[in-house]
Amino acid sequence: MKASDVMNAQVYKVKESDTVRMVIEKFIDHGISGMPVVNEANAIVGYISDGDIMRFIGKSEQGMFDAIAYAFVIQLEDYQEPFEERTKRLLNLNVMELARKRVVTIDWDRDIEDVAAILGKKRIKKLPVVRNGVLVGIISRGNVVRHAFKNLL
Repeated sequence: MKASDVMNAQVYKVKESDTVRMVIEKFIDHGISGMPVVNEANAIVGYISDGDIMRFIGKSEQGMFDAIAYAFVIQLEDYQEPFEERTKRLLNLNVMELARKRVVTIDWDRDIEDVAAILGKKRIKKLPVVRNGVLVGIISRGNVVRHAFKNLL
């Protein structure tokens, strides 16, 4: 069995020019927690997840912008941008400011055992599937488990 036999061909994705607002809207509308970021040629240039968003809005976030903007006004360790302001600011950021740029992918014709090994070893939940460098699907741990055991139970 190949990755293409198990993958979801309908992939929710965002463009590299989109805002985080668009990402969160897709998360909510489709009940997903992560998706690939693609360029105009539909090649993967990043991956954004709810974890990336949590890291930004979490209390310990202290980005470079904050450091530069407030270093001359108050002591950096005394400043913490309020949660509501941080979440509002987040919505207008470009997706690539939060997305991971090094994305693990798998070729569409790889064996399902390879898919399972990568998902397990890298501890990732979803794996974009590519063909000739272009996004053609996405495969999750759940896809692999369901296909591996559907005829055994």
